[in-house]
Amino acid sequence: MVLLFRRLREAGRLQDRRSNQTPQGVSRTVDHVLRPEKSVSVCWGDLKLVECVPNFSEGRRQDVIRSIADAIRSIPGVTLLDVESNADHNRSVISFVGEPGPVKEAALASASRAIDQIDLNHHKGEHPRMGAVDVVPFVPLSGATMEDCVSLARDFGRDLGARFHVPVFLYEQAATTPDRRNLADVRAGEFEGLRERIGKDPSKKPDFGPEMIHPTAGATAVGAREILIAYNIDLGTTDLGIAKRIAHELRAKDGGLAYVKALGFELKQRRMVQVSMNMTDYHKSQLFKAYELVKTFADRYGVPVVGSAIVGLTPMDALVDSAEFYLRLENFNRDQILEKRLFAPSPKGLTDMSLTTFSEEVASRKATPGGGSVAAYMGALAAGLLCMVSRITLGKKEMPKGAERLETVVKSGEELRT
Repeated sequence: MVLLFRRLREAGRLQDRRSNQTPQGVSRTVDHVLRPEKSVSVCWGDLKLVECVPNFSEGRRQDVIRSIADAIRSIPGVTLLDVESNADHNRSVISFVGEPGPVKEAALASASRAIDQIDLNHHKGEHPRMGAVDVVPFVPLSGATMEDCVSLARDFGRDLGARFHVPVFLYEQAATTPDRRNLADVRAGEFEGLRERIGKDPSKKPDFGPEMIHPTAGATAVGAREILIAYNIDLGTTDLGIAKRIAHELRAKDGGLAYVKALGFELKQRRMVQVSMNMTDYHKSQLFKAYELVKTFADRYGVPVVGSAIVGLTPMDALVDSAEFYLRLENFNRDQILEKRLFAPSPKGLTDMSLTTFSEEVASRKATPGGGSVAAYMGALAAGLLCMVSRITLGKKEMPKGAERLETVVKSGEELRT
Protein backbone atom coordinates (compact mmCIF):
# COMPACT_ATOMS: atom_id res chain seq x y z
CA MET A 1 0.00 0.00 0.00
CA VAL A 2 2.91 2.35 0.66
CA LEU A 3 3.83 2.71 -3.02
CA LEU A 4 0.25 3.74 -3.76
CA PHE A 5 0.08 6.23 -0.90
CA ARG A 6 3.40 7.83 -1.77
CA ARG A 7 1.61 9.25 -4.82
CA LEU A 8 -1.12 10.77 -2.67
CA ARG A 9 0.60 12.31 0.35
CA GLU A 10 0.10 15.91 -0.64
CA ALA A 11 -3.11 17.89 -0.43
CA GLY A 12 -2.30 19.90 -3.57
CA ARG A 13 -2.40 18.12 -6.91
CA LEU A 14 0.62 19.54 -8.75
CA GLN A 15 1.10 16.90 -11.38
CA ASP A 16 4.13 16.06 -13.46
CA ARG A 17 4.56 13.54 -16.20
CA ARG A 18 7.53 11.43 -17.03
CA SER A 19 8.16 8.64 -19.54
CA ASN A 20 10.02 5.59 -18.31
CA GLN A 21 12.40 3.54 -20.44
CA THR A 22 10.62 0.25 -21.05
CA PRO A 23 11.09 -2.73 -23.36
CA GLN A 24 10.18 -2.40 -27.02
CA GLY A 25 6.43 -2.57 -27.51
CA VAL A 26 5.67 -1.30 -24.01
CA SER A 27 5.07 2.34 -23.19
CA ARG A 28 4.48 3.80 -19.79
CA THR A 29 3.44 7.17 -18.45
CA VAL A 30 3.34 7.89 -14.75
CA ASP A 31 1.50 10.85 -13.29
CA HIS A 32 2.82 11.56 -9.84
CA VAL A 33 2.17 14.23 -7.27
CA LEU A 34 5.06 16.61 -6.68
CA ARG A 35 6.02 16.97 -3.05
CA PRO A 36 5.86 20.43 -1.49
CA GLU A 37 8.81 21.84 0.43
CA LYS A 38 7.05 21.28 3.74
CA SER A 39 5.58 17.90 4.58
CA VAL A 40 1.80 17.68 4.66
CA SER A 41 0.10 15.30 7.05
CA VAL A 42 -2.94 13.61 5.53
CA CYS A 43 -5.40 11.64 7.64
CA TRP A 44 -6.37 8.70 5.43
CA GLY A 45 -8.93 7.50 7.95
CA ASP A 46 -11.16 10.47 7.14
CA LEU A 47 -11.36 9.55 3.43
CA LYS A 48 -12.81 6.62 1.55
CA LEU A 49 -10.13 5.98 -1.05
CA VAL A 50 -10.93 3.66 -3.95
CA GLU A 51 -8.60 2.60 -6.75
CA CYS A 52 -9.97 1.97 -10.23
CA VAL A 53 -7.87 -0.01 -12.73
CA PRO A 54 -9.71 -0.09 -16.07
CA ASN A 55 -8.24 -2.09 -18.95
CA PHE A 56 -8.79 -0.68 -22.45
CA SER A 57 -8.38 -2.59 -25.71
CA GLU A 58 -5.87 -0.17 -27.20
CA GLY A 59 -2.12 -0.33 -26.73
CA ARG A 60 -0.73 1.09 -29.96
CA ARG A 61 -2.39 4.39 -30.85
CA GLN A 62 -0.87 6.84 -28.38
CA ASP A 63 -3.33 9.61 -29.28
CA VAL A 64 -6.26 7.42 -28.21
CA ILE A 65 -4.51 6.37 -24.99
CA ARG A 66 -3.72 10.01 -24.15
CA SER A 67 -7.33 10.99 -24.83
CA ILE A 68 -8.61 8.37 -22.39
CA ALA A 69 -6.08 9.42 -19.73
CA ASP A 70 -6.96 13.10 -20.23
CA ALA A 71 -10.62 12.32 -19.56
CA ILE A 72 -9.62 10.92 -16.17
CA ARG A 73 -7.34 13.86 -15.39
CA SER A 74 -10.19 16.28 -16.07
CA ILE A 75 -12.27 15.06 -13.11
CA PRO A 76 -11.69 17.00 -9.85
CA GLY A 77 -10.94 14.82 -6.85
CA VAL A 78 -9.24 12.07 -8.86
CA THR A 79 -5.50 11.42 -9.13
CA LEU A 80 -4.18 9.54 -12.15
CA LEU A 81 -1.36 7.29 -10.95
CA ASP A 82 -0.23 5.16 -13.86
CA VAL A 83 -0.77 4.50 -17.57
CA GLU A 84 0.86 1.40 -19.04
CA SER A 85 0.41 0.18 -22.62
CA ASN A 86 1.59 -2.94 -24.42
CA ALA A 87 1.62 -3.10 -28.21
CA ASP A 88 1.72 -6.91 -28.42
CA HIS A 89 -1.25 -7.22 -26.09
CA ASN A 90 -2.80 -4.12 -27.74
CA ARG A 91 -4.02 -3.13 -24.31
CA SER A 92 -3.63 -0.31 -21.79
CA VAL A 93 -4.01 -0.50 -18.03
CA ILE A 94 -4.72 2.77 -16.21
CA SER A 95 -4.73 3.29 -12.44
CA PHE A 96 -6.40 6.19 -10.64
CA VAL A 97 -7.69 6.85 -7.13
CA GLY A 98 -10.13 9.07 -5.30
CA GLU A 99 -13.32 8.92 -3.30
CA PRO A 100 -16.16 6.82 -4.77
CA GLY A 101 -18.14 9.64 -6.41
CA PRO A 102 -15.29 11.22 -8.40
CA VAL A 103 -13.86 7.79 -9.25
CA LYS A 104 -17.16 6.72 -10.78
CA GLU A 105 -17.35 9.96 -12.77
CA ALA A 106 -13.78 9.49 -14.05
CA ALA A 107 -14.47 5.88 -15.02
CA LEU A 108 -17.52 6.96 -17.04
CA ALA A 109 -15.58 9.79 -18.69
CA SER A 110 -12.77 7.43 -19.74
CA ALA A 111 -15.29 4.86 -20.97
CA SER A 112 -16.93 7.49 -23.16
CA ARG A 113 -13.60 8.30 -24.85
CA ALA A 114 -12.76 4.62 -25.36
CA ILE A 115 -16.15 3.70 -26.80
CA ASP A 116 -15.93 6.61 -29.24
CA GLN A 117 -12.47 5.65 -30.53
CA ILE A 118 -12.03 1.86 -30.29
CA ASP A 119 -13.62 -0.55 -32.78
CA LEU A 120 -13.17 -4.18 -31.78
CA ASN A 121 -13.94 -5.32 -35.33
CA HIS A 122 -10.46 -4.05 -36.23
CA HIS A 123 -8.70 -4.95 -32.97
CA LYS A 124 -5.95 -7.57 -32.90
CA GLY A 125 -3.85 -8.39 -29.85
CA GLU A 126 -2.50 -11.25 -27.77
CA HIS A 127 -4.60 -10.54 -24.68
CA PRO A 128 -8.18 -11.87 -24.40
CA ARG A 129 -10.80 -9.11 -24.67
CA MET A 130 -14.54 -8.71 -25.11
CA GLY A 131 -14.87 -4.94 -24.94
CA ALA A 132 -13.28 -1.62 -25.84
CA VAL A 133 -13.63 -0.94 -22.12
CA ASP A 134 -12.75 -4.53 -21.32
CA VAL A 135 -12.54 -4.70 -17.53
CA VAL A 136 -13.28 -2.12 -14.82
CA PRO A 137 -12.35 -3.29 -11.31
CA PHE A 138 -12.78 -1.19 -8.15
CA VAL A 139 -10.37 -1.84 -5.28
CA PRO A 140 -10.85 -0.68 -1.65
CA LEU A 141 -7.93 1.27 -0.22
CA SER A 142 -7.82 3.46 2.89
CA GLY A 143 -11.15 3.91 4.65
CA ALA A 144 -13.14 2.01 2.00
CA THR A 145 -14.60 -1.48 2.35
CA MET A 146 -15.27 -4.22 -0.16
CA GLU A 147 -18.97 -3.52 0.32
CA ASP A 148 -18.34 0.09 -0.76
CA CYS A 149 -16.65 -1.16 -3.93
CA VAL A 150 -19.39 -3.69 -4.69
CA SER A 151 -21.97 -0.91 -4.46
CA LEU A 152 -19.79 1.37 -6.60
CA ALA A 153 -19.27 -1.35 -9.23
CA ARG A 154 -22.99 -1.97 -9.53
CA ASP A 155 -23.83 1.74 -9.72
CA PHE A 156 -21.16 2.27 -12.37
CA GLY A 157 -22.23 -0.80 -14.34
CA ARG A 158 -25.86 0.32 -14.35
CA ASP A 159 -24.92 3.78 -15.62
CA LEU A 160 -22.46 2.43 -18.20
CA GLY A 161 -25.05 0.09 -19.68
CA ALA A 162 -27.80 2.70 -19.76
CA ARG A 163 -25.70 5.57 -21.11
CA PHE A 164 -23.63 3.78 -23.76
CA HIS A 165 -25.83 0.76 -24.61
CA VAL A 166 -23.05 -1.65 -23.68
CA PRO A 167 -23.91 -4.98 -22.02
CA VAL A 168 -22.30 -5.18 -18.58
CA PHE A 169 -21.33 -8.35 -16.71
CA LEU A 170 -20.53 -8.14 -13.00
CA TYR A 171 -17.63 -10.29 -11.76
CA GLU A 172 -15.54 -11.13 -8.66
CA GLN A 173 -17.06 -9.73 -5.43
CA ALA A 174 -19.71 -7.78 -7.38
CA ALA A 175 -20.96 -10.88 -9.23
CA THR A 176 -24.66 -11.68 -8.92
CA THR A 177 -24.15 -15.41 -9.54
CA PRO A 178 -21.28 -17.73 -8.48
CA ASP A 179 -20.48 -18.72 -12.08
CA ARG A 180 -19.53 -15.13 -12.87
CA ARG A 181 -16.99 -14.58 -10.11
CA ASN A 182 -14.10 -15.69 -12.33
CA LEU A 183 -13.27 -13.10 -15.00
CA ALA A 184 -11.99 -15.76 -17.41
CA ASP A 185 -15.41 -17.45 -17.36
CA VAL A 186 -17.18 -14.15 -18.01
CA ARG A 187 -14.88 -13.31 -20.92
CA ALA A 188 -14.88 -16.81 -22.46
CA GLY A 189 -15.28 -16.62 -26.24
CA GLU A 190 -14.20 -12.98 -26.26
CA PHE A 191 -15.90 -10.34 -28.43
CA GLU A 192 -16.52 -12.59 -31.41
CA GLY A 193 -17.94 -15.48 -29.39
CA LEU A 194 -20.12 -13.30 -27.19
CA ARG A 195 -21.52 -11.58 -30.28
CA GLU A 196 -22.95 -14.92 -31.41
CA ARG A 197 -24.32 -16.04 -28.03
CA ILE A 198 -25.71 -12.96 -26.32
CA GLY A 199 -29.48 -12.69 -26.67
CA LYS A 200 -29.71 -16.43 -27.39
CA ASP A 201 -27.89 -18.15 -24.53
CA PRO A 202 -29.49 -17.46 -21.09
CA SER A 203 -26.07 -17.83 -19.43
CA LYS A 204 -24.92 -14.76 -21.37
CA LYS A 205 -27.66 -12.44 -20.18
CA PRO A 206 -25.92 -9.24 -18.97
CA ASP A 207 -26.49 -7.76 -15.53
CA PHE A 208 -27.03 -4.32 -17.06
CA GLY A 209 -27.47 -2.87 -20.52
CA PRO A 210 -28.99 -4.42 -23.64
CA GLU A 211 -29.14 -8.12 -24.45
CA MET A 212 -27.14 -7.50 -27.59
CA ILE A 213 -23.50 -6.77 -28.25
CA HIS A 214 -22.44 -3.18 -28.91
CA PRO A 215 -21.40 -3.28 -32.59
CA THR A 216 -17.98 -1.71 -32.01
CA ALA A 217 -17.44 -1.54 -28.22
CA GLY A 218 -18.49 -5.09 -27.35
CA ALA A 219 -19.24 -5.71 -23.67
CA THR A 220 -17.67 -4.76 -20.35
CA ALA A 221 -16.86 -6.70 -17.17
CA VAL A 222 -17.23 -4.61 -14.00
CA GLY A 223 -16.14 -5.87 -10.62
CA ALA A 224 -14.89 -5.30 -7.09
CA ARG A 225 -11.77 -7.07 -5.87
CA GLU A 226 -8.76 -6.87 -3.59
CA ILE A 227 -5.38 -5.61 -4.81
CA LEU A 228 -4.11 -7.73 -7.70
CA ILE A 229 -0.57 -7.81 -9.07
CA ALA A 230 -0.17 -8.32 -12.81
CA TYR A 231 3.22 -10.00 -13.22
CA ASN A 232 4.77 -11.07 -16.54
CA ILE A 233 7.86 -13.23 -17.10
CA ASP A 234 9.55 -13.22 -20.52
CA LEU A 235 11.22 -16.33 -21.95
CA GLY A 236 14.09 -16.40 -24.43
CA THR A 237 12.30 -18.45 -27.09
CA THR A 238 9.71 -17.99 -29.83
CA ASP A 239 8.02 -21.30 -28.97
CA LEU A 240 4.57 -20.29 -27.71
CA GLY A 241 3.86 -23.88 -26.71
CA ILE A 242 6.50 -23.70 -23.97
CA ALA A 243 4.92 -20.56 -22.46
CA LYS A 244 1.49 -22.18 -22.53
CA ARG A 245 2.76 -25.38 -20.90
CA ILE A 246 4.47 -23.42 -18.13
CA ALA A 247 1.33 -21.34 -17.58
CA HIS A 248 -0.66 -24.57 -17.28
CA GLU A 249 1.75 -25.90 -14.64
CA LEU A 250 1.64 -22.60 -12.78
CA ARG A 251 -2.01 -21.68 -12.44
CA ALA A 252 -4.04 -22.64 -9.40
CA LYS A 253 -6.96 -24.30 -11.20
CA ASP A 254 -4.57 -26.80 -12.80
CA GLY A 255 -2.82 -27.70 -9.54
CA GLY A 256 -0.13 -25.01 -9.48
CA LEU A 257 0.29 -22.05 -7.16
CA ALA A 258 -2.76 -20.94 -5.22
CA TYR A 259 -4.14 -17.51 -6.11
CA VAL A 260 -2.37 -17.44 -9.48
CA LYS A 261 -3.97 -17.16 -12.91
CA ALA A 262 -1.63 -17.61 -15.87
CA LEU A 263 -1.61 -17.56 -19.68
CA GLY A 264 1.06 -17.91 -22.33
CA PHE A 265 1.44 -15.15 -24.93
CA GLU A 266 3.56 -14.50 -27.99
CA LEU A 267 5.39 -11.15 -28.10
CA LYS A 268 5.95 -10.79 -31.82
CA GLN A 269 7.60 -7.36 -31.68
CA ARG A 270 10.16 -8.61 -29.17
CA ARG A 271 10.57 -12.07 -30.71
CA MET A 272 9.91 -13.98 -27.51
CA VAL A 273 7.08 -15.46 -25.48
CA GLN A 274 5.66 -14.55 -22.11
CA VAL A 275 4.02 -16.16 -19.10
CA SER A 276 1.48 -13.58 -17.97
CA MET A 277 0.10 -13.89 -14.44
CA ASN A 278 -2.50 -12.31 -12.20
CA MET A 279 -1.49 -12.73 -8.56
CA THR A 280 -4.80 -12.44 -6.72
CA ASP A 281 -3.36 -12.78 -3.19
CA TYR A 282 0.28 -11.70 -3.01
CA HIS A 283 0.40 -12.44 0.73
CA LYS A 284 -0.14 -16.17 0.16
CA SER A 285 1.51 -16.65 -3.25
CA GLN A 286 4.42 -14.23 -3.41
CA LEU A 287 6.13 -12.92 -6.53
CA PHE A 288 9.36 -14.79 -5.84
CA LYS A 289 7.50 -18.11 -5.70
CA ALA A 290 6.00 -17.50 -9.13
CA TYR A 291 9.37 -16.43 -10.54
CA GLU A 292 11.22 -19.44 -9.13
CA LEU A 293 8.59 -21.87 -10.38
CA VAL A 294 8.61 -20.40 -13.90
CA LYS A 295 12.43 -20.51 -13.88
CA THR A 296 12.40 -24.17 -12.82
CA PHE A 297 10.02 -25.17 -15.62
CA ALA A 298 11.89 -23.03 -18.16
CA ASP A 299 15.16 -24.76 -17.23
CA ARG A 300 13.48 -28.09 -17.87
CA TYR A 301 12.69 -26.96 -21.43
CA GLY A 302 16.18 -25.51 -21.90
CA VAL A 303 14.83 -21.95 -22.13
CA PRO A 304 16.22 -18.92 -20.23
CA VAL A 305 14.17 -16.37 -18.30
CA VAL A 306 15.22 -13.05 -19.83
CA GLY A 307 13.26 -10.66 -17.62
CA SER A 308 10.04 -9.91 -15.80
CA ALA A 309 7.75 -6.92 -15.37
CA ILE A 310 4.99 -5.68 -13.11
CA VAL A 311 2.06 -4.09 -14.96
CA GLY A 312 0.60 -1.13 -13.13
CA LEU A 313 1.14 -0.43 -9.44
CA THR A 314 2.09 -2.80 -6.66
CA PRO A 315 2.15 -2.68 -2.85
CA MET A 316 5.62 -2.24 -1.37
CA ASP A 317 5.19 -5.34 0.80
CA ALA A 318 5.06 -7.53 -2.31
CA LEU A 319 8.53 -6.32 -3.33
CA VAL A 320 9.91 -6.52 0.21
CA ASP A 321 8.83 -10.18 0.35
CA SER A 322 11.07 -10.87 -2.64
CA ALA A 323 13.93 -8.79 -1.22
CA GLU A 324 13.82 -10.75 2.04
CA PHE A 325 13.88 -14.04 0.14
CA TYR A 326 16.72 -13.27 -2.26
CA LEU A 327 18.87 -11.26 0.18
CA ARG A 328 18.31 -13.79 2.99
CA LEU A 329 17.76 -10.98 5.46
CA GLU A 330 17.96 -11.90 9.12
CA ASN A 331 16.02 -10.16 11.90
CA PHE A 332 14.65 -7.67 9.36
CA ASN A 333 11.87 -5.38 10.54
CA ARG A 334 9.82 -3.62 7.88
CA ASP A 335 9.86 -0.49 9.99
CA GLN A 336 13.50 -0.24 8.87
CA ILE A 337 12.27 0.82 5.43
CA LEU A 338 12.99 4.54 5.13
CA GLU A 339 9.95 5.34 2.99
CA LYS A 340 7.62 3.67 5.48
CA ARG A 341 8.85 6.04 8.17
CA LEU A 342 8.77 9.10 5.91
CA PHE A 343 5.25 8.55 4.63
CA ALA A 344 3.60 7.03 7.68
CA PRO A 345 0.55 9.02 8.85
CA SER A 346 1.38 11.40 11.67
CA PRO A 347 0.03 10.44 15.10
CA LYS A 348 -3.41 11.98 15.42
CA GLY A 349 -4.43 14.02 18.47
CA LEU A 350 -7.98 14.82 19.52
CA THR A 351 -7.89 18.21 17.79
CA ASP A 352 -7.00 16.53 14.46
CA MET A 353 -9.95 14.14 14.47
CA SER A 354 -13.11 14.52 12.44
CA LEU A 355 -16.36 14.74 14.43
CA THR A 356 -17.23 11.18 13.39
CA THR A 357 -13.86 9.82 14.50
CA PHE A 358 -14.02 11.74 17.79
CA SER A 359 -17.51 10.35 18.44
CA GLU A 360 -16.25 6.82 17.75
CA GLU A 361 -13.36 7.33 20.18
CA VAL A 362 -15.76 8.53 22.89
CA ALA A 363 -18.02 5.52 22.29
CA SER A 364 -15.16 3.01 22.56
CA ARG A 365 -14.25 0.98 25.65
CA LYS A 366 -11.32 3.26 26.47
CA ALA A 367 -11.57 5.65 29.42
CA THR A 368 -10.30 8.54 27.32
CA PRO A 369 -11.46 10.71 25.70
CA GLY A 370 -14.19 11.16 28.28
CA GLY A 371 -16.45 13.77 29.84
CA GLY A 372 -13.83 16.51 29.95
CA SER A 373 -13.05 16.25 26.24
CA VAL A 374 -16.76 16.15 25.34
CA ALA A 375 -17.44 19.22 27.52
CA ALA A 376 -14.53 21.07 25.91
CA TYR A 377 -15.83 20.23 22.44
CA MET A 378 -19.36 21.38 23.31
CA GLY A 379 -17.88 24.58 24.72
CA ALA A 380 -16.00 25.17 21.45
CA LEU A 381 -19.24 24.70 19.50
CA ALA A 382 -21.03 27.14 21.82
CA ALA A 383 -18.23 29.67 21.29
CA GLY A 384 -18.62 29.21 17.54
CA LEU A 385 -22.35 29.93 17.73
CA LEU A 386 -21.65 33.01 19.85
CA CYS A 387 -19.21 34.29 17.21
CA MET A 388 -21.76 33.66 14.45
CA VAL A 389 -24.56 35.60 16.17
CA SER A 390 -22.22 38.47 17.05
CA ARG A 391 -20.95 38.75 13.46
CA ILE A 392 -24.48 38.69 12.03
CA THR A 393 -25.43 41.51 14.39
CA LEU A 394 -22.31 43.51 13.51
CA GLY A 395 -23.07 43.04 9.81
CA LYS A 396 -26.38 44.90 9.92
CA LYS A 397 -26.64 48.22 8.08
CA GLU A 398 -27.29 50.19 11.22
CA MET A 399 -24.41 49.90 13.65
CA PRO A 400 -25.88 48.26 16.76
CA LYS A 401 -25.40 49.67 20.20
CA GLY A 402 -22.51 48.08 22.02
CA ALA A 403 -20.62 47.27 18.78
CA GLU A 404 -17.28 47.47 20.56
CA ARG A 405 -18.54 45.00 23.12
CA LEU A 406 -19.63 42.60 20.36
CA GLU A 407 -16.22 42.82 18.70
CA THR A 408 -14.65 41.87 22.03
CA VAL A 409 -17.08 38.95 22.28
CA VAL A 410 -16.03 37.74 18.79
CA LYS A 411 -12.35 37.94 19.71
CA SER A 412 -12.88 36.06 22.97
CA GLY A 413 -15.12 33.50 21.25
CA GLU A 414 -12.46 32.79 18.62
CA GLU A 415 -9.88 32.20 21.34
CA LEU A 416 -12.21 29.76 23.08
CA ARG A 417 -13.19 28.03 19.83
CA THR A 418 -9.64 27.32 18.72
